Amino acid sequence: MATNTELLPFHHQTTIAVFNNLNNNHCGGSGVGAGSNGAGAATSGSGVNGAGAPSWAGMDELYQQTELPGLTRTGATGTTHHHLLRFTPYALHHRPHHQLPALPPAYYLQHAAAAAAAAAAAAAHAQHHHQYHHHQHPHRPASPESPPPVEGTHISNLFPELLEQIFEHLPVRDLGRAAQVCTAWRDAAYAKSVWKGVEAKLHLKRSSPSLFNCLVKRGIKKVQILSLRRSLKDLVLGVPALTSLNLSGCFNVADMNLGHAFSVDLPNLKTLDLSLCKQITDTSLGRIAQHLRNLETLELGGCCNITNTGLLLIAWGLKKLKHLNLRSCWHISDQGIGHLAGFSRETAEGNLQLEYLGLQDCQRLSDEALGHIAQGLTSLKSINLSFCVSVTDSGLKHLARMPKLEQLNLRSCDNISDIGMAYLTEGGSGINSLDVSFCDKISDQALTHIAQGLYRLRSLSLNQCQITDHGMLKIAKALHELENLNIGQCSRITDKGLQTLAEDLTNLKTIDLYGCTQLSSKGLDIIMKLPKLQKLNLGLWLVR
Repeated sequence: MATNTELLPFHHQTTIAVFNNLNNNHCGGSGVGAGSNGAGAATSGSGVNGAGAPSWAGMDELYQQTELPGLTRTGATGTTHHHLLRFTPYALHHRPHHQLPALPPAYYLQHAAAAAAAAAAAAAHAQHHHQYHHHQHPHRPASPESPPPVEGTHISNLFPELLEQIFEHLPVRDLGRAAQVCTAWRDAAYAKSVWKGVEAKLHLKRSSPSLFNCLVKRGIKKVQILSLRRSLKDLVLGVPALTSLNLSGCFNVADMNLGHAFSVDLPNLKTLDLSLCKQITDTSLGRIAQHLRNLETLELGGCCNITNTGLLLIAWGLKKLKHLNLRSCWHISDQGIGHLAGFSRETAEGNLQLEYLGLQDCQRLSDEALGHIAQGLTSLKSINLSFCVSVTDSGLKHLARMPKLEQLNLRSCDNISDIGMAYLTEGGSGINSLDVSFCDKISDQALTHIAQGLYRLRSLSLNQCQITDHGMLKIAKALHELENLNIGQCSRITDKGLQTLAEDLTNLKTIDLYGCTQLSSKGLDIIMKLPKLQKLNLGLWLVR
């Protein structure tokens, strides 16, 4: 997550003081004594010219990532001379005079990202010490000259392109720290390839042009607004390459805000999330349809003031729309779905490229809406009809005629029964995911129909349905590609049913047994022997 603070420019030059105890602890020296010239020498076995090279055995890997501190020397008069640790440009790292052993390339590449994060943390720690000691010793001598760069596999010898590939695996917070280590790391951390796909999460409270400049510099094209207290137009104009805008949960967003922001064409914007923006009305959809013509994903879940007129505007302007979520838009009826399907050709051609349509909890929809969908939205691959209580078995006849339909959610559709499953299997052989959980009219007979017609199923949810071990036998013998099976709260399933599943459904990866109270430890031992099983939910299975 990239927040406002992490996206602001970083400070690159940091200076700290390193005391005797830091040298003793980090440099591995055997002690600091008074030399003949009034300067102590940290030794590591035998010295050279009275000043031994420090041993870097303990904290070697830490200081290799940044720069090594100069040794603190104590004069004969007791005066302490502090050499400074400076984070200087890429080619001027402080290093010991002896050659460090080269690491194997494979080992180095494996741990490079972790080393970069450790170095960034060391830089942040160094900056903290600098702020403290700067007030204690304001006048210090300049740092000594840097020795020539070390040859080999040291991280400072990597090409910038390799650094960028390593930084691509760092979290956003660690990227901010890495940018403070040195100018080379800063340049690599600012590369657009490192920030590809990152969504910036912002609080828009006051005017901050530098923030938008930082977004553009890093190539960030996805933004989520966490809170809004200023105009959205500043963001839209400040980041012209914006492709995704998430305003979900911003309860104060109203038609006026969107009307101001979307007053000009935004051809790059492809994803807009307005979930739970409950003040949005059809007026905003008119602006969106007029100026966001290339929009492919539109989330309107919880926008309870949207009506059929708003859907007419969407059908008129958003020809490239592929994903539309209308969850809990309670004013939408069969007529509005007809607009989307192109039944109002004189005013709107419809959204004929739709691949996903979310109609969860749209309780005014009936079987007529499913007829419009089957006739006009032939490219649809997934549809969510959960909690649409007015949909009946007859409506599933229409969905059975859709050759591209792959995912169907009928959860809590109270009027769906075994007969509806029979209708669905007459032509819905392309469906690979089916959810009929909490449809209390679904029984073993429905599983018989599913086993005969929906043989490509990979995911099947039957939570709290009236099924038994006999139904498990039917699907186990036919649905050999099944990977996910949810039979939670099916209290009539016993160990016998689990044994049937374990024998035939060898591709199962997840199974939900929550609330299956007739199971014993013997049945669980059997199901846990499935070769590909990854997730098993056993909540409340012992409750009587």
